[in-house]
Amino acid sequence: MHNFKKLKIWSESIKLVSKSYKLTRTFPDFEKFGLVTQMNRCTVSIPSNIAEGSSKSSDKHFNKYLEDSLGSAFEWETQLIIAFNEKYLSENDFKELEQKIKEIQKMISSFQSSLDR
Repeated sequence: MHNFKKLKIWSESIKLVSKSYKLTRTFPDFEKFGLVTQMNRCTVSIPSNIAEGSSKSSDKHFNKYLEDSLGSAFEWETQLIIAFNEKYLSENDFKELEQKIKEIQKMISSFQSSLDR
């Protein structure tokens, strides 16, 4: 078992949750039950799956939750692209958040590889 609070992938994805909530507060009202809900649920899923997986008794089981977390990270990246295409955020904000999600994706993948060894 791992202490999820000490995992960098968890702490970085927690920071992303805050950024997602801050970003989606600026979206149009009609997106409240659409893209806003999707983006926030999916970003919350990233650290949540890491935390849940850390409680599992084997690295094989933990890896399954990391896979789910990585899937949510790719889903959030897609939603970020949609938000940018709809002009809900500036190009600078988009590039910053895109870089952040890509870093998290790489960190999760690397962590998965270390568990497989």
